[in-house]
This record gives sequence, structure tokens and C-alpha cells, in this order.
Amino acid sequence: MNPADLPPELAAQPANLIDAVRAIAQGPLASQAYAIDRGAYPVDVMKQLAAAGAMSAHLTRADGTPGDYGLAIAAMAEAAKVCGATGFMMWCQCVAGLYMQASGNPALMGERLARHVRGETLGGTGLSNPMKSFAQIESLLLKATPVEGGYLVNGTLPWVSNLGPDHYFGAIASVQTDTQGDGASAGREMMFMLRCDAPGVTLKACPEFSGMEGTGTYSVHCKDLFVGSEDVVADPAKPYIARIRGGFVLLQCGIAAGIIQGAIDSMWAVEGQLGHVNQYLEDRPAELQAEFDALVARIMKLAETPFDTSTDYFIDVLDARAHGAELCLRAANSALMHQGARGYLMGSEVQRRVREAQFVAIVTPAIKHLRKEIARLSAEEMPA
Repeated sequence: MNPADLPPELAAQPANLIDAVRAIAQGPLASQAYAIDRGAYPVDVMKQLAAAGAMSAHLTRADGTPGDYGLAIAAMAEAAKVCGATGFMMWCQCVAGLYMQASGNPALMGERLARHVRGETLGGTGLSNPMKSFAQIESLLLKATPVEGGYLVNGTLPWVSNLGPDHYFGAIASVQTDTQGDGASAGREMMFMLRCDAPGVTLKACPEFSGMEGTGTYSVHCKDLFVGSEDVVADPAKPYIARIRGGFVLLQCGIAAGIIQGAIDSMWAVEGQLGHVNQYLEDRPAELQAEFDALVARIMKLAETPFDTSTDYFIDVLDARAHGAELCLRAANSALMHQGARGYLMGSEVQRRVREAQFVAIVTPAIKHLRKEIARLSAEEMPA
């Protein structure tokens, strides 16, 4: 296997899309990767990738042909090999499209989705807080009060990515209804597409991160934001989330896949010069590649049934996602050990991947979140 290639299960996808993504990744994206890591949001690259179909391969076609989650993961990995931040933003755009199409809301599935697919508009996902809330890690931060024709939403999400002044993202708010007359609220959530340019919405810059600075990540503040029926994705939200959660998490594997392969490639790049001493390191490239190839084969199998709602399937998805994050950390760290001082230079893609891998390990669902959910779901599946 050529070290510059992705594993067979990824590389064996239809060549036209993968070739198009590779050309963008190795051309305009590669030239901007250093700047993206330091805060430049690559709107031009994102729109090129969207126009090529890289962020819509998983969506059902107009003729009813099912989307291809394996192809979407392959495209994401091809970009993430060059820039993990861009791979992450591709995931944000992918799941925003998933939210809209799976909503069943004609107002979201028509021209708005078509413009999203073409890359004319860009979107993200604000489900970090809701996912943690559903896992009993933290409380929902957005509150929705029913009013004539919709809801008024208030609250703050501390960080949401792939945003800009004219972007949008999927969000979930708890519905506040006083059922007892004593201020108590009923247990229900509703999901909606939040428009960043809507009255009552303010984007604020986040504190500086150690990496992934160019991901368009902001704190989103909502003050009496009106949400009408044209923006509602699901009400109630939990049954909808149960339907899409597998695909939501599975698509993230594309970010890890690209970073891992990029790290392995950088090990091979110095093998001729440093192999005589690198042979004493653990996590050598051939060993990592074999483990990675096996993981990718597993992910591609799961990608065949992204809307399987069974608990066993979701546990497998969570486990694959956790394995990807853990392998990311090992591969990126080993790449730095293999490259030595040259990999520690600030302009090196090797040290950048270490920080990108750390992001994969902590972004929702983080490794600890994944392990918590696997333990909870496994306990529920065990006979009493």
C-alpha cells in the first residue's frame, strides 16, 4: 500500500468525488492550513468542497436514491488528512444538511436545503450541550417559551462551530410550559434551525483555543429569539434524535480517519532517514496502519445502516468513534516522536495534528462521554 493513500475501504469509493476533494485538499486547502490553524475561516474552500458534493454525499438524492455515508466519511477523511479543522467543519456542514432533510419540514427541505447542498449557504451544529444533557452530564442551556405562531428562545451556547453572520445551525431548547400553575415545566424539547442573522441573536468571539482556531467557533446568545414553524426541525426532539444519532456520531469518524492517516504518512516520510533509530519506538507506522485499516473496515460496515435505531448498533457506533479518537491520539503522538525536532516546529503539520487529535478526543461526544454512554446502554441491554 502506498503510504500516501487512504485504506482500501476509503480509497475504493467512486473516484470522481474523492479525486475532486483530493485536488481541493492538496491545492487551496494545503496552502491555507497554517492560517486556518491560527484563525482564518476558509469560506472559499468550504464552498468548493460543498459544490463538489463532499458534504452532501450522505443525503438522499432527489430521485430517492439513499445517501452514502461511507462516501461522506471518505471525503471528510481526504480533507482532514491535510487539515483536521476543515474536516471538522465538513462534519458540521454534513450534519446541518442531515437535520434539514430528516426534519420532514417542507420549509427546510426545499430551496433552503438545495442552497445548503450547493454550498451557497453554510451551517453548523449546536448539539454539544443537548447531547451532554441527554447523557445527564449538564443541563440544557436554551429555553423555549410557546407564543403565538412559535416560540421565544432565550439562553447562551458557549461554543458552536462553522458559523458566520449569515450562517445557521441546529439547536435544541427545553420547552417551558407551566402545567401546574407553580412554575414547573413539562419535560419536552424541540429542535430548530437557528439563524445567526435573526433578531435577538448575537455571536461573540470565544477565548483563544490551542488549535482549530479557524473553525468559525462562537458563543451564541439568544434574547427573545422568535422561532416559527419554518425553522422547526422536530417537536418533540428526542424521537428525532434517536433516529439520526447513529449517523450523527458515525460521520465524525471521517475527521479521525484523516488525521490518523496523515500522521501515519508523516512517519513514513522520515523512515528513510530515521528508520534506523525510529525502529525502537512503539506504535510504528505499519502496526498503526494495520489497526487503522481494521477500524475503517468496521466503520464502513456500520455506514451501510446509519439509521439503525437499535441499542446494539449505537453501542457499536460509539465504540468505533471512541477507538478512532484513541487511535488519533496515539498516531499523532507517535508521528511527533518519529519526526523528532522537525515535527516540533510551529509550522510543522505534525505538531498541528497532535492538537487536532486532542480536539477529536474532547469534542462532543468526548472519549469520557462515549465511555459513559457505552456503559449506560450496555447496562440497559443486560438481562436483569
